[in-house]
Amino acid sequence: MSRKSDTRAYELDTMRGLAMVFVIWMHISWDLRFIFRLADCRYLDAPWFEGLMHPFFLVIFVGVSGVCCTFSRSNVKRGIKLISVALGLTLITSIATYCFDADCLIIFNVLHLLSCGIFIYALIEYLEKKFQTDPRFTNVLMGLAGIYSIILGNTIGYFNRTVDCPLLIPTGIIMDCTPSMADYMPLFPWIGVFLVGTVIGRVCYKEKKTLFPPKHDVTRKITAPLEFIGRHSLAIYIIHQPVVLLICYLLSMVIK
Repeated sequence: MSRKSDTRAYELDTMRGLAMVFVIWMHISWDLRFIFRLADCRYLDAPWFEGLMHPFFLVIFVGVSGVCCTFSRSNVKRGIKLISVALGLTLITSIATYCFDADCLIIFNVLHLLSCGIFIYALIEYLEKKFQTDPRFTNVLMGLAGIYSIILGNTIGYFNRTVDCPLLIPTGIIMDCTPSMADYMPLFPWIGVFLVGTVIGRVCYKEKKTLFPPKHDVTRKITAPLEFIGRHSLAIYIIHQPVVLLICYLLSMVIK
């Protein structure tokens, strides 16, 4: 999305930045409650949070990521970069969990999910060009696949859990072999949200520029922080958790 400032789709940066603020808030709450025992943060289990706010902001984050995927000139490179970070996160949290009993294992979270989504869309783009498929036909197929994935994600809990294969963990099927994970975003239903986002991007952002008129100075000042966070969401996602853990640790030392 490297567009000129006057045509850049700032609304996408703003929405992703807003979702990222929620993610940081959620991680702070989780750390305070479950790792350092410094606050109750009972709202994490409340129906309004778990059933409304949590999925709402995740839909924004994943959906906007799908839209932004249609702006990229090389989704393969983006996918390789992201999956490298995701696998590094899995390695670090595995060491911390099994060597230091930190209970922070991450096997398949939003980074793994977005990596899969980016690779899937890169493959779709390749096949579309190779077979010269009508973009409208591709949009319909992706939209149907996305909707089906969302429906499947809401029914996958009824599947037979006697199957016990670690390779199925990314799908969302909960099995006896599924370990306790600190952060988990399975392919179903979330890959469906990503695919729907790509369709929105292909239909609404054909010209790769904002759909809104230029911002006024007041609006620009208000949205600037969120836009910055949205543009640098990956770096902020990687950095914020160690910073949050350090701050919480220092607070626990002072309080004790």
